[in-house]
Amino acid sequence: MSMKGEGNRQCIIKAADELFYRCGYNQTSFQDISDATGIPRGNFYYYFKTKDDILDAVVQARCNDFIEILAQFDASTTDPRERLLLLADMLRANEQNVLESGCPVGSLSAELAKDSADLQDKSRRVFGILRSWATEQFSALGLTQEADELAMDLLARMQGIIVMACAFKDAGFLQRSLTELKDWIRQVVGTMSQAG
Repeated sequence: MSMKGEGNRQCIIKAADELFYRCGYNQTSFQDISDATGIPRGNFYYYFKTKDDILDAVVQARCNDFIEILAQFDASTTDPRERLLLLADMLRANEQNVLESGCPVGSLSAELAKDSADLQDKSRRVFGILRSWATEQFSALGLTQEADELAMDLLARMQGIIVMACAFKDAGFLQRSLTELKDWIRQVVGTMSQAG
């Protein structure tokens, strides 16, 4: 693919990602993506045969983004607890987007949970990456037996905070809940490490 072709492909993925986040996958049409990119709809078929193909590319781009973010967390500290706190702090770093549109990963997963098993699997891929990484952090803290359950609890708490903060457009709730989430991480790590 030429540089221009790859540029157009990336432009389509970026626009689709934003539209899927802000409007929903099922509510976004080829025409919406065409309007956002300025690329004629007929040219899309050179890059993507179906909207599901665009979804694949969007999910892969999100996976790559999160892999990079988690690698930055890993590089920034050797303390797994601090890494988990960095993950929680993503709520603060993305506050405006959270209040406006919720979580791009959670929103897509909730929407596609009602669709085919194939679409459900695609929508869970980013959560799978986050779950595995959080499980590794809890395991590194000596919480091996309950590491996966704690990872799921952490992601569920984060998603709950995001849903309610977005529903009520409540920055105060988001900040208060983030503080409580970080306290929970410290408490779980401290309590279970002592028990072990």
